[in-house]
Order: sequence, then structure tokens, then C-alpha cells
Amino acid sequence: MKFSPPLQAAILLKRYKRFLADIELSNGEVRTIHCANTGAMTGCAEPGTTVWYSTSDNKKRKYPNSWQLAHTVANDWICVNTIQANHLVKEAIEQQRIPELENYDSLRTEVKYGTENSRIDLLLESQNRPRCYIEVKSVTLLADNGQGYFPDAVTIRGQKHLRELTQMAQQGSRAVLFFAVLHTGINKVNVAQHIDAEYAQLLQQAVNAGVEIICYRATINADEIKLKDCIQFQHST
Repeated sequence: MKFSPPLQAAILLKRYKRFLADIELSNGEVRTIHCANTGAMTGCAEPGTTVWYSTSDNKKRKYPNSWQLAHTVANDWICVNTIQANHLVKEAIEQQRIPELENYDSLRTEVKYGTENSRIDLLLESQNRPRCYIEVKSVTLLADNGQGYFPDAVTIRGQKHLRELTQMAQQGSRAVLFFAVLHTGINKVNVAQHIDAEYAQLLQQAVNAGVEIICYRATINADEIKLKDCIQFQHST
């Protein structure tokens, strides 16, 4: 996925109210931009981080600029816009770069399913095989030695998604939890039991029920993001 028009750079002053961030442009102007990430953004939103932002041509938007990437002082690139994770996985499947998810006839997005009023991120269908329900999660929380974790905060919504995926697997469909690793410093991922013990327990139950976990890392720069290679996921708790 290429950024068009090109992103612009600034320095992060602060992120606040979850959806807003103040940045300083090279000319000294301070500007408020929109942040589409509702998570804790631990390690991704430190003052002084280089912010790469896009500009919308929608004149009705109060904040026309959107925070897309962070480039840290440790030279790590992070996609902080979690909305992009679904687009990246969809693009990779359509371009047949995810061998685990090939040979389906159709792909649909945001399809209603389950008993808790959910919408699945991606649904793969084919006449001769079970439906494949794919829930996409963005991983950006980095600890030591390249260890990444999900989630970065307690996620009631994520817990619901695990219950729904578990139910789909139990009913004979294929169910996939897809971790899109959008932090270049992360090379392995584990469930963050220390942050959300309930999520960790539900994840283990999901795996026991047949839910698959697929974990791919992205290459990231100011021009493009692209899912690149499969990396290790440890679901031991």
C-alpha cells in the first residue's frame, strides 16, 4: 500500500483525548491532527517522535490531517493508524502473498456474523470449502529484544471477537485471528496476559477450539507499507 499523496513529516508534541495529537511543523507551526488509534499506543507516542501524516481533501473535516506513521529515535517505523491493518491484509490476500489464505473464490469485508452483533473484518468463500472468518488485529506494543505483545490495553471488543471466532470454529467454519505486526522493531509476538488476562484466557480457549493464528510483519517507510513475512506467535500463557 503506497501513500498517495505523499505523507508529510512533523515532530510530535503530545497525544491526548485518544483521538488528537499536537505536532510541530518544520516552520514552527503547531497543528492538531486526528489520531485513529484508540489504544494505549505505548512506546508509539513519545514527545519528540517523528510523525508522518496524511491530508484529506474533505473540506468538512475539522482536522484534515491524520497521523499515519511514527518514526522513533530508535529508528523503528510504526503504523499507528490501526485502520490500515485491514487494508494491508486484504491487499496481501488479493495479491496472493499469504499462502495460508490462498485459493478462495471471493473476499468480502465487514460481514455481519455471530451471536454478539459482530462484523468480521474479512470473509473468504469458496464453493468447495468452509467459509473462512478472519479477524485482523494490529500489533505495535514492543517490549525487550524484539518481543511484541497484543493487546496493549484491556480490550472488551477483542474479547468479544475471540468468543465469536471460537463459535465459528466450533460450528465447522475456518476461523483465523490475523496479527498484522506494524512495528519494525518487533520480530515475535505473544499474548499480553499481564495487560488483559481475560483476553489471554479466551485466546487459549479459541486455539483449543481450532481457531488459527497467523502473524505477519510489515515493512514500513514514509512511502509504503507492505506485509512481508510470517513470524512467530507464542500463545502460551
